Amino acid sequence: MPIDLGLWRIESDDTFHRVSSTNLDSEERLEEFLLQDANVLGQPLLVIDRQIITPSGKRLDILAIDEEGDLHIVELKRDRSPRDVTAQIIDYASWVRNLEYQDVKELYEASDEHDETFEAGFDSVFYPAQDDSPAGPEEVNSQHRLTIVSSELDGSTERIIEYLSDEFDVPINAIRFNYYKEDGREYIARTWLKDPYEIEESEEEDVREPWNGYDFYANFGENEYRKWVDGQKYGFITGGHGEWYHRTMGKATEGKRIFVNSPGEGYIGVGIVTQEKTPAPEFMVNVEGEEEEIPITEAPLEGDLSRDAEDPDLREYLIGVDWIETREIRNAFWEKGLYANQNTVTRLRDQQTLDRLYEVFDVSPP
Repeated sequence: MPIDLGLWRIESDDTFHRVSSTNLDSEERLEEFLLQDANVLGQPLLVIDRQIITPSGKRLDILAIDEEGDLHIVELKRDRSPRDVTAQIIDYASWVRNLEYQDVKELYEASDEHDETFEAGFDSVFYPAQDDSPAGPEEVNSQHRLTIVSSELDGSTERIIEYLSDEFDVPINAIRFNYYKEDGREYIARTWLKDPYEIEESEEEDVREPWNGYDFYANFGENEYRKWVDGQKYGFITGGHGEWYHRTMGKATEGKRIFVNSPGEGYIGVGIVTQEKTPAPEFMVNVEGEEEEIPITEAPLEGDLSRDAEDPDLREYLIGVDWIETREIRNAFWEKGLYANQNTVTRLRDQQTLDRLYEVFDVSPP
């Protein structure tokens, strides 16, 4: 059963009152919200197309893709029965599982929603700072995920989804969007039926090699706010602007080793974790000319880590690193087959990648 979500309004006299939640007047509005920003589904996604007519003659509400190339089937419950909506999304999955790169590319480029190539659209979402010719994903559809979206989840739908997921490992989940309206303003809040992060991590545990207990992988996605030269100078990696980007950073504990990858470019550094996940305003650094340490948000930077500093979800979070070696992004190390992952921090298990990184960065196995 989803966690009960409540919303309270704080009054000027410090009393608070609960805001009532109701069903959204139209689930078609939910579809429009998802098309405006598919990230509301919990991770960065690129919408391939909407209302896709499948070979069975039915219309798949939304098909999307994540950075790993995995496909996401999103179906709105609307007014259908629990049996109908779950049977429908599984039917769609039986078709989607056979889609290949060219099939996905054709669906994207035939859609009225897009006016660029699939590769250009993919890179604009997942590698916006990359200046090279669009490359698109390395592979497509090694896995797929099913998500039922509703403004209300009944007990029967919950039981069916939990049964399929728990007993048969079907990659299915459901999201309920609570709807609030007060003083002319509208709000929606998301609640998952099953924790998507726990599901993802359990799936990874099933397929990956044993972890050596010491080496981590990290992404450093450079943009106008987050600059690698700042990370090199002050000793940190950073992630933020949404729970998806910072939620995994707590895995990297003090004293562990971390190899840093620049998405789309390659590995650019290795070092030892000196400070665990810390909100940017609380991350202190030494700055030349200052007698005492100051917050990184006040330090002279090429980027700007003060963005949304007061918002616990959107602000930047940093991990302190004592660098063993770093290199410029233009000199990043990459070979085909090396490990890469869209999460900000993960345990580095791939032995082939570890062996090459030990050699390239001249570090020893633990």
